[in-house]
Amino acid sequence: MTVFQGFATGTAELLDLDPYRFPAMLMADEPEETHMTRGVMEFGDYVLPAPAPESRLSFPLAPADRRRLDLHAALTTAGIAPLPGDLGAIEALCGLDDTIHDALLRWITPDR
Repeated sequence: MTVFQGFATGTAELLDLDPYRFPAMLMADEPEETHMTRGVMEFGDYVLPAPAPESRLSFPLAPADRRRLDLHAALTTAGIAPLPGDLGAIEALCGLDDTIHDALLRWITPDR
């Protein structure tokens, strides 16, 4: 069978087909492919410039704030999205010392 044939019984509609077995099927709930969905730049697109170093704040972050940023970055890199209820636990973990924080980051990111 080389041509797609619809089911005669009508039990399966086109949207019920497996997209892995029928990759050419257009799915109604998927967004239309554009140049932005593939990350290709077109004429008129531009890359934002790097921020100017003189526009940065001159005071350093508090150690707990720095640890919080590091922890959020490590969780994001690992693909773990913190839930709203997890913010209290993150706050408590960031209040601990740097040795414990470094061990925590090592557990989350094995390549560290």
